Parts: sequence; C-alpha cells; structure tokens
Amino acid sequence: MGIATINPATGELVKSFAALTDAEIESKLARAQQAFESYRQTSMSQRAQWLNQAGEILEGDRERFGKILTLEMGKPLKAAIAEVEKCALVCRYYAENAAQFLADVPVNTDASQSFVRYQPLGVILAVMPWNFPFWQVFRFAAPALMAGNVGILKHASNVPQCALAIEEIIQAAGFPDAVFQTLLIGADKVAAIVADERVKAATLTGSEGAGISLAIAAAKDIKKTVLELGGSDPFIVLESADIEAAATTAVTARMINNGQSCIAAKRFIVAEAVADRFEKLMVEKFQALKIGDPMLPDTDVGPLATPGIVQELDDLVEKCVQFGGKILTGGHSFSDRPGNYFPPTILSNLTPGSPADKEEFFGPVALLFRVKDIDEAIKKANDIPFGLGASAWTTVEAERDRLISEIEAGAVFINGLVKSDPRLPFGGIKRSGYGRELGIQGIHEFVNVKTVWIK
Repeated sequence: MGIATINPATGELVKSFAALTDAEIESKLARAQQAFESYRQTSMSQRAQWLNQAGEILEGDRERFGKILTLEMGKPLKAAIAEVEKCALVCRYYAENAAQFLADVPVNTDASQSFVRYQPLGVILAVMPWNFPFWQVFRFAAPALMAGNVGILKHASNVPQCALAIEEIIQAAGFPDAVFQTLLIGADKVAAIVADERVKAATLTGSEGAGISLAIAAAKDIKKTVLELGGSDPFIVLESADIEAAATTAVTARMINNGQSCIAAKRFIVAEAVADRFEKLMVEKFQALKIGDPMLPDTDVGPLATPGIVQELDDLVEKCVQFGGKILTGGHSFSDRPGNYFPPTILSNLTPGSPADKEEFFGPVALLFRVKDIDEAIKKANDIPFGLGASAWTTVEAERDRLISEIEAGAVFINGLVKSDPRLPFGGIKRSGYGRELGIQGIHEFVNVKTVWIK
C-alpha cells in the first residue's frame, strides 16, 4: 500500500498521495536546518504564544480534525474529538511550564559560578504511528518546539491527511516557516534521513521491528533516539478489589481506540477467588458494546485500521484455541460485512506455549488468566518481553506497595486504567523501548544538557 487514505469502515480508497522525491526531501531538510538557525534564538515567551495558539486552533476546530482521524484510522468519532482536545492540553501544558523546565539550574561547586543549561539540538525526526495520529505527534512536537528544536514528521502511510493537517495547524499558529514539516515518504527513506548530518536525533512510536531499524540507523552515526514500542499490559485484579469497578474499567482499558493502543490492558490476571464474578461481568459488558460506523455517536467499537490487523488477530485467536484456549465471547472477524471489523473477544483457559504468553494482541481481544495469589499475579505480569504500563486493583496497602515496587513497567496505575498525562513521564522498559515523553523528563530528552563552570 502506498501513501493513501483508505476508509477502514468500508475499504474504500478516499485519496492517494505521491511520495516526496529525493530532491523534495533534500529541500525540506535544508529548510528545516535554516529554520533552526533563527528559531533557536526566539524567546520562550514567543514560542509559548505560538504553542498556545496551536491549542486554540485544535480546540476550536476539534470536530473537523476528529472526522479526519476517524476517516483515516477508524476510531469512534467521540474518541477522535477527545484526542484532539488532549493535544490542545499538551500544547498549553508545555507553553506554561517549559520556561521553568529549561531554566538554568545552579550547582554549588568550587567555581565562582556553575550551572546546568539546556539548549536545543536542532532538527529532530519523528516517526509516528497511525493509532493516535494527532496525539502521538503533539506529545513530541509541543516539548520539542518549546525547547527550540525543529521537527520533521514521517507519519504512518495510512494517515496522510492527519499528517498534513498537523503541519497546517502549527503553521497557522504562527510558528516560523519550516519549523515543523511533514514528509510524505515511505519507510524505506527513513534510514537516509537519520544519517543526514542535519538531523540530530529521532523519536519513534511503533512496532519492535520499526524501533530496532531506527535505533540501528541512528547508532551508525551516534545519534540520540527515544523509542516507545509495543506492550502487553497486565491488568491485575486481587481478591480485595472493587470487582464491579475493576470490570467496568477493564472494558474501557481493553477497548480504547478499538483495542489498538500500546497501553491498552491486554492480559487480565485475576485472583481465583473473584475470577468467576469478574469473568461474568466482563463478558456481559463486552457483549453490550455496539460495533458499527465510527462516525455515529452511539458506536462503541469501530473498525480496525487495516485488513492486515484483522487477519493477524484471526490467526492469533485461532492459535490460542489450538492450544486449548476457550472463546468466551466474540472470536473471529466478520465475513459478511465490509470494513475491518473484529468483535470484542475474550479468551480464557490460555495454556503455556500459546501466543498469549509472549505476543501483543493489537485489537479488541482480552486474554484472561487466573492466579492463586499476589505472588503468582506479579510473576505472570512480569513474564512477558514488554514493560510499558500496568494496572492493578487492590484495597490492601501492603499489596499496593508490592505491586508498585515489583511490577516491571514504565508506569503502574493502582485502581485505574493506564493512560498518558502531559504532567507525567511516559515510556517503557524491556522491549517496550527506552526514553521518556511528557512531563519534565520528556522535554529534557532532546536538549544538550550543558555544564557551565566559571571562575
């Protein structure tokens, strides 16, 4: 597939786009470098004014932008509009806080004066995925631009209209020309762009394979990368938990973005004493979800982004069944309707050796495991190559402290679903990647942390 908008609800080709030529890529890189030389000299207050204006544009036109998201990748329109609103929030957060985050930090030494200064690196490449096509970009762009960097975006090839809309928003907000540019290119062009001496660092959200490729390309020229990759997040429910609240949240945590989220809860690890009740509630709530046109306000679950994702889920579910897995609801894709639809599915009785052990199910499939106690729950939660986020439910303080300390993940949420928040760092460990976005840690990823010593 080339660079194109294909409506995932119908399979219809809406619009295709020509990829940039090598000469056009060179022109955009030259413009980006030229823009950096002057943009780095702008004041923090001026950058904040532009970024706040971007937030105003996002919020003021959120329904139009939301429809572009839904058209290109299929999330329910109400969720798409909420995503646009969250982008406005991250713009305002960094507009308000970046000056403090990047202020000189005095340090007492044997010098007359010594301090740490944060300075921009230059042109930063962002390789971004289709599942949150606005949010993933703005959570990079807001801190990067406030730090004085400039951005070039290689977005997923199935969301080109989102990519172009983001560039237009940043331009309309008043940022100087070429401070943020979209490159409509295929993945085969990424390595050469990373190797270009004008590009100083790169960030990627996507698959393990894509992350490995980018990291290898960057390592050849010793360039900084931040990677946010896959996840198979545990959702642990212990005996003391509020089971009704946990089950209700479990549905939201699994179905967010039609189940296509790195931090969606995927493995539900439930204490045997409450497993029957939790399972019954979860099945009832899954079966009550409405599947349909994502543009309609009462749709809970829309289509998946591509036919390939549907086929992959079909294969994974079938393999689990072959290993003895039991389908409690849902199970297989629809053969009698157009579009990339897959029913909300729950699998139980998952045995060792099945794909549920180590693989990420990127869609509306919940994997249900029963454990005898907290020891077994923590062991099961950690027995996965990923380490992005974890949700755990308990009302016992000692259990809470153990879960926080012993779960191997970049984030642990107690009695709530895992979510990103501009005020908190976001990222993973193990094969879920490295580095952090958001919070003060996120804006410090792409700066020169310069030591200054004066006598």
